[in-house]
Amino acid sequence: MTEPPITRDEIREVTWAWWLLLLLGVLSVVAGAIVIAKPSNSLATLAVICGIFILLDSIFELAIAVFSEHGGVAALLGVVGIVIGIILIRHPTHSVLAIALLIGIWLIAIGVIRLVRTFALIEHRVWNVVVGVIEIIAGIVIVSSPNIGYATLAVLVGLGFIFNGIALLALGWSMFRVRRDPTLAQGA
Repeated sequence: MTEPPITRDEIREVTWAWWLLLLLGVLSVVAGAIVIAKPSNSLATLAVICGIFILLDSIFELAIAVFSEHGGVAALLGVVGIVIGIILIRHPTHSVLAIALLIGIWLIAIGVIRLVRTFALIEHRVWNVVVGVIEIIAGIVIVSSPNIGYATLAVLVGLGFIFNGIALLALGWSMFRVRRDPTLAQGA
């Protein structure tokens, strides 16, 4: 039995957040570039930049969870990310060890979520797998060796943010294209 074709209204409902994904992707790339460009800056600056981005990303994850049928994992990631983001913003002068562990845990969680979501995607599947694996590896490296210097931590986190941003930009652009031309969704 075949399913009925998706209506234009259903497509518009599913793709309403395309612009949020693009915005979050740009913010992620910018945050990553800032962290990489100034790795020798203070630990507090790194923690606050990472905290702000993680907080914004987590709020977006919660929004996805509210409007998604299968939002439990996104909600869990959103809550964990909000806690980590607030801790990083509120207590940015804690040791490299604590900040590294928080960021590493977040990178592992977002990488696993990206890999799980990849099975539901049709477009950009390979890219999302690559980005998810890179985020998981970066998180594991950070968690397994949290006493790394903050310059190394900044570069690893910055690269994670940039790859995350590129993936979000690709997803947002795909949603925009499907929203503009619903026949793209019918062929999928």
